[in-house]
Amino acid sequence: MSIYVGNLSYEVTQEDLTGVFAEYGSVKRVQLPTDRETGRLRGFGFVEMGSEAEETAAIEALDGAEWMGRDLKVNKAKPKEDRGPSGGGGRGNNSFSRRY
Repeated sequence: MSIYVGNLSYEVTQEDLTGVFAEYGSVKRVQLPTDRETGRLRGFGFVEMGSEAEETAAIEALDGAEWMGRDLKVNKAKPKEDRGPSGGGGRGNNSFSRRY
């Protein structure tokens, strides 16, 4: 399981986030998603810790804490939703929409 960290500064680095969460246990992985078009950070990230107890300790300590001028939102990450096939822009391949 991983931890969702929201309301991050756009200047945050993986090293910054690792340093904060390392105070609560071993950090296995940090992900900071970027915007596909601009390459800019999206303001949230995910942290994986070594154990469930470490995750719980980090969530309890950091949720609502101020860091880098922002109040963090920290909780268990929810599984990624399946959005179905991509690439149609909602148009699909519906034969009923064609006129003959």
